Amino acid sequence: MIKSLSLLSRKLGLSHEAFVRHWIEIHAPLAIAVPGLRRYVQSHIVAERTRPDIPSIDIEIDGIAELWYDDLEAMNRANASPEARALHVDGGTFIGQIKSFTIEERTIIPSQGSPQPPAIPTRK
Repeated sequence: MIKSLSLLSRKLGLSHEAFVRHWIEIHAPLAIAVPGLRRYVQSHIVAERTRPDIPSIDIEIDGIAELWYDDLEAMNRANASPEARALHVDGGTFIGQIKSFTIEERTIIPSQGSPQPPAIPTRK
């Protein structure tokens, strides 16, 4: 499994609430249409947790996006699709800054019966 993880900041002049609303109501349905996308997770920032022993990175983040694919080739095919292009165009309308990483996940403690988040409507 390969994951794209992106730190997102809203465009100047856009409130956090408007950013989240657009991300959920307009952007998420576009992600559902991307072929080969296995999982899409939006993490909405509600607070920052700091530690007194480690300085914080000076960056304002409104959300974290996770896009999961079977492998790197599947991610490249998905990103070349018209559906992904539409997703990226829409992202440009409300995302002011982005920092993205392609990562391989290493599970240390597996999920054990954690509650499932509300489902996003499936593809038709």
